[in-house]
Amino acid sequence: LVVINRFNKDICFLNSFFLVSFSFFFLFDKMGGGDVVRVGLIGCGRIGQVHCRALEWNPKADVVIAADFFLKAAESCAEKWGIPRAVQDWKEVVASPEVDAVVICSPSDTHCEIIIAAANAGKQIFCEKPIDYDLARIDEALSAVQSHGVKLQLGFQRRFDVNFVRVRDAVQNGEIGTPYMVNIISRDPAPPPIDYLKQSGGLFFDMMIHDFDMSRFVLGSEAVEISAVASSFDPAISEIGDVTSAIVTIKFENGAIGAIQCCRKAVYGYDQRIEVLGSSGAVETGNNYPNTAIISSDAAIRRDLPLNFFMDRYKEAYAAEMEAFIDMVRTGTDPVVGGIDGRIPVVMAYAAAKSLKEGRPVKLSEIK
Repeated sequence: LVVINRFNKDICFLNSFFLVSFSFFFLFDKMGGGDVVRVGLIGCGRIGQVHCRALEWNPKADVVIAADFFLKAAESCAEKWGIPRAVQDWKEVVASPEVDAVVICSPSDTHCEIIIAAANAGKQIFCEKPIDYDLARIDEALSAVQSHGVKLQLGFQRRFDVNFVRVRDAVQNGEIGTPYMVNIISRDPAPPPIDYLKQSGGLFFDMMIHDFDMSRFVLGSEAVEISAVASSFDPAISEIGDVTSAIVTIKFENGAIGAIQCCRKAVYGYDQRIEVLGSSGAVETGNNYPNTAIISSDAAIRRDLPLNFFMDRYKEAYAAEMEAFIDMVRTGTDPVVGGIDGRIPVVMAYAAAKSLKEGRPVKLSEIK
């Protein structure tokens, strides 16, 4: 009993030691003892809170100011995450000498203006998609980033999902030979509110834009031609000129072909799957589930439904993309998802919309 008691005391001591050591080094970095990136958050809604959580646990980052068009939202966010300053005007964030980098999570139609202002102020930039839906405006933002020598990372979080990364690695490492075709399935559990859809740009620009980026990411090749068919099962969505279901086929520079299926409603949950077929094999990844339990009986073999919300499905990916952004700022390396990666999917979305409208394949070279 004496030996066991001594063993337990030693374990408790070691646990306390490592906890105190971790806390010390974490606080040491946060308080300026290390190379800490001072972050200004612009937009304190749902996705802004997700990034705050990731930054809170990153010892190399410190959120020093939060802004939101609704001041109470900024104040609530600041109180929740221990951010010392909350403001209503995002321009205060960009102008602050205490800010090294900005994280832009504001409404889509504000992104371009904020990117340009942040670049002019010499801030490093993370921005949720899209940069803008107007290609000329996107080019203006990218020009400002380049001319002021700052870095811009786009918020395509799926590139940081370990499953999709493994698919890309299998293709890029030659594990499946020459890629022949990619098939992407992307279905939401339910449509967003109609007020959101009115300003979203439509299914190709809002929802499928992630899949356009993913097709480029996993194949490592650019699209040259797109064809689209679509329909709508929701009268309210039809009334605003949008669709609820679409299939897009793509021809790529490397000769591969692709298909993307998008639907606003899959009653069984958030459906995110990818398959790539190559000359010597295939690679695929399925949905994520809340557990791995499988129930077998004399009637059926079944399991629980997939994760039902994108915040749950990509929780780790959101954290990984923010970690990559902070590392980029600290080391000066190029972003994993750069500005051009924000432009090309918009071109693909325009091509898909044009194909749907005109009933023909559209080459990306037609989109200016």
